[in-house]
Amino acid sequence: MKRSRFVAKVKPVAGLLRKTNLGASAMRLPRTVTPKKRTPIKVRRRKLTKIQAAARGQDCLLRFPVCNWRNETTVLCHSNLLKDGKGLGLKAPDKRAAFGCCACHDVLDGRAPRPAGLTYDQMISQFNQAVDATHVILRRLGLLKAEL
Repeated sequence: MKRSRFVAKVKPVAGLLRKTNLGASAMRLPRTVTPKKRTPIKVRRRKLTKIQAAARGQDCLLRFPVCNWRNETTVLCHSNLLKDGKGLGLKAPDKRAAFGCCACHDVLDGRAPRPAGLTYDQMISQFNQAVDATHVILRRLGLLKAEL
């Protein structure tokens, strides 16, 4: 077969074709330049308040049907109601919180489904009772002033 003089013309895309060959030496970094070390991302954690720290080791006071009864997972569970001071990007104050295990906290915050037979009103009622019981414990520890 004889070759024809036909050559396909390809239009160069701006910036994609090089006019000169850089060679292998151009691909290496110069010896004087060293790559910068990446520093890990700093995570700023809020310090726990005295009331939040007091929750460690306490019994769960929410006592939803999913409770795991393990006091090493107890945290201070803040209210999710607007009337208690919760808002977009805001947490309710520590005075509107109760001691609860991780399983009950997940149900209260909506990360886990409510167990069958527990209505929203019952859940809020149990939360309010737990807040009252938490206030008794915090007054005994001297972290909450007694109300007149």
